[in-house]
Order: sequence, then C-alpha cells, then structure tokens
Amino acid sequence: MQNMEKIYEEYFETVNKYLFCLTRNYDMAEELTQETFYRAVKKIGTYRGACKISVWLCQIAKNLWYDQCRKNKKIVNKDFDLLEIEAQNIEDEVISNEEKIILYKRMQKLDEKTREVIYLRITGELSFKEIGDILNKSENWARVTFYRGKQKLKEGD
Repeated sequence: MQNMEKIYEEYFETVNKYLFCLTRNYDMAEELTQETFYRAVKKIGTYRGACKISVWLCQIAKNLWYDQCRKNKKIVNKDFDLLEIEAQNIEDEVISNEEKIILYKRMQKLDEKTREVIYLRITGELSFKEIGDILNKSENWARVTFYRGKQKLKEGD
C-alpha cells in the first residue's frame, strides 16, 4: 500500500475538483477534500484494492458531501435520489474515462493558473466570465489562458 503522503499528493487535485463539481463552492470543496483525506487515513485498513484508489477516495468524498447536504438540509429527500444519480454520472465521467485521466496527467505539466482555468472550464463547466471572477482576472484573460493551455496540450501529442 502506498503511503498516505504520496496518495495525498497524487490525488488531492482530482478529489478537490470532483468535489468542486458537486458543490460548486471552492471553500466547501476544499474543506471536504481535507476531510476526505482525514477519513481515508483513518480507514486505509478497509481499502482492499478492489477499485482504483481514486475511486475509493471520490466515494468517501461523495458520502461526505451527502452528509453535508443532509446536515444543512439543502436537499429535499425526494430530490436526493436524483442528486445521487447526477453525482454518480459525474463520478463515472471523471474517474472511469481513461482518456480524461490521460488528459489530466498531461494537464499536470501545465503551469498552475492555466491548469486551474482548464479544470474549471472542463470539470466545473464554468463560463469564462465565471472563471475570470473566481480567479480575479478578466473574462478575456480566462479565454486566452484556456486557448493557450489547449494548444500546449495538443503539442503534447
């Protein structure tokens, strides 16, 4: 079993972006990501290797998010099943799609701001205006950064 520090370094970004997609809230995603890894450290003995470690971590993250939603009573019970299906679809897209995993690995080679813009655009499905607002930059800056990042990813082929 890999040590937790290496697991944290390798999967922090994936778990954080996954939670951001679910919560649409950077602070909450950050908090839940920290809690995910805390719980993973406590429960590492229960990980049997039947699935990828990233899947296991995202499952913990999703359950924490559900707990948070219940606690805040933001979700009506009848809507919870629909929300769970939506979260499962996001999880399937982010984790099981091998092409995306390869893309994300390539994205790790980009500078931090470019990588963040691409993550927010692709994973968060945010507009360039929203991305600019989040990063305290202009809409045009977000658009240009995304375009240049795509070009760099294409050059990697």
